[in-house]
Amino acid sequence: MKLPKEFLLSDLLRHSVKGNATLNYGIGENVWMHPPVHRILGWYSRPSNLDLKRNVWKLNQINQIIDNDIFVRGEPAISDLATLNRFPSLIEANLVNSEGAKIGVIADFVFEIKTGNIKFYLISRSNPRIPGSSRWKLNLEKIVDQQPGLVFCSCLSLEDLPLIKSSFKYQFLKKGKKIIDRFDDMKNSATSRLEDWLEEDEDINQKSEINKKSFYNEDEEIRSFRNKREDDPWI
Repeated sequence: MKLPKEFLLSDLLRHSVKGNATLNYGIGENVWMHPPVHRILGWYSRPSNLDLKRNVWKLNQINQIIDNDIFVRGEPAISDLATLNRFPSLIEANLVNSEGAKIGVIADFVFEIKTGNIKFYLISRSNPRIPGSSRWKLNLEKIVDQQPGLVFCSCLSLEDLPLIKSSFKYQFLKKGKKIIDRFDDMKNSATSRLEDWLEEDEDINQKSEINKKSFYNEDEEIRSFRNKREDDPWI
């Protein structure tokens, strides 16, 4: 299966890392990146909630991405969370405008799987963990400087950046809901048509029964009249 050309960091971290069908290295936890050149080197996964060690992976170890699993080749480097937290990262760094005021937080980014190069960052106005919150696209040429926990840009406000109305996940869920709603509408429409058809069929059956009863009643009247004529000596 061919790997996607570009990938969203949050999507990468949502996948479980597997060596094969039975060997599970845990779900992605955070990114391993080189901020000065805006490049992702890899990521690390957590084997379990109680395990203190972390499995560190390089991007070129990705073999396949199937559904919610990333299949890797080779073995991970083993580290601990205290060491990994010292790795520089721009995720959740404050975005500072040209006047020195905070205008947002770096929430996510899109990168190339083959090279690790970051294409652009996604900015949240406040807490990036709020699902469905709006995102603004920050291109690399807008960044003028950076330091641990801070990214300085040439724009004055988030309104100077292209708006992505909602997070990618929210857009996907919204599209999925539209499909489900459309299916429900089709189902309701089909059900309504079926009910109308059954009602029409029932009306036809009722009219048929009435006509049959009317025919039988007329036939009985004719027979009764004939019998009377035969029995009446004056006729």
